[in-house]
Amino acid sequence: MSDSPSKTTSLYDEHVRLGAKLVPFGGWLMPVLYTGIVDEHHAVRNAVGMFDISHMGQFIVAGGPAGKWLDRMLTNNIAKLEPGSGQYTFLLNESGGIIDDLIAYRIGAAEYLLVVNASKIDEDFAWLERQRPAEVTMRNRSDQFSAVAIQGPRVLELFHALLGAEAQPPARNRVGDFRFEDHTITLARTGYTGEDGFEVFFPSEIAGGFWNRVLQAGAPLGIKPCGLGARDTLRLEMCFPLNGSDLSPESNPIEAGLGFFVDLTKGDFIGRDVLAETKATGAKKRLVAFKMNGKSPPPRAHYGVLMNGERIGETTSGSLAPSLNIGIGMAYVSAPDAKPGAAIEIEIRGQKFPATIEKKPLYKKP
Repeated sequence: MSDSPSKTTSLYDEHVRLGAKLVPFGGWLMPVLYTGIVDEHHAVRNAVGMFDISHMGQFIVAGGPAGKWLDRMLTNNIAKLEPGSGQYTFLLNESGGIIDDLIAYRIGAAEYLLVVNASKIDEDFAWLERQRPAEVTMRNRSDQFSAVAIQGPRVLELFHALLGAEAQPPARNRVGDFRFEDHTITLARTGYTGEDGFEVFFPSEIAGGFWNRVLQAGAPLGIKPCGLGARDTLRLEMCFPLNGSDLSPESNPIEAGLGFFVDLTKGDFIGRDVLAETKATGAKKRLVAFKMNGKSPPPRAHYGVLMNGERIGETTSGSLAPSLNIGIGMAYVSAPDAKPGAAIEIEIRGQKFPATIEKKPLYKKP
């Protein structure tokens, strides 16, 4: 792959062996599908699926004042994390715009694991490094460690098949270390699909062995390897935002409807003033979810959103939703128009198609 601009993960050979269709994504060559997006989507909703997420970044932040410093850099309240727990949070620029959304895990008394988006690894690390105090250490272990997401209603059966009947899984948003063969792996009860599941971090040298062992143990449960296509449809049904599409430096977490992950009471942090002002005066735009009506084609990003013939915004994400069998999407629209139940139109290739703004999430488990 030396002639390709895309990097490959430690599981690249496994994807090739399984016949995955590979596409460039955030500077990486990643599987978009194996058997098919709809097939893989339903495997996660009904049984269990596994995704390669080794392209995502992993930073270790440590030192006595690490927690206090991270509280200055991130929007959520790091001080609330006890060892073995994690939280969703944002890294902002000075004007409150979203550089990245990430998960911060407290893995020791004064040690944290930050899991960041693949396309943002270098930018995030450089931004944090520029502001890091001398008493705090930060290490980018992204190249030495890999990760998979194992998601679906049968995930606990798979957990015990892999790690033994006596093993105790971490609770939701908790993280812990486990022995797998002769190695330590870290399991977090987190995910990006709306199903129960784990994100598992391990040294890259065991990636192929771990991947195949999971597929073997999960075979009786109906496990499928899953690509980015199903990852996108699953997260979109749940209205989980995608960085670079629904989240960007042009928007802040309040506008994105994610104010729950911002603690304005904890003291100062980068971008706080803008967020406090947005909350006080009201956001001018809002990220809404919508469903297409009838036989409309599925939407994509950058389509115009209209109300009563006037443009009120633009789509950021869109797809056919396999669980709902209808086109769905997200869009930034002017705040006064961002009301669930409101009738809108999506402009697709010069034609206008009816849609309705909906409450999030779009998919609810039956």
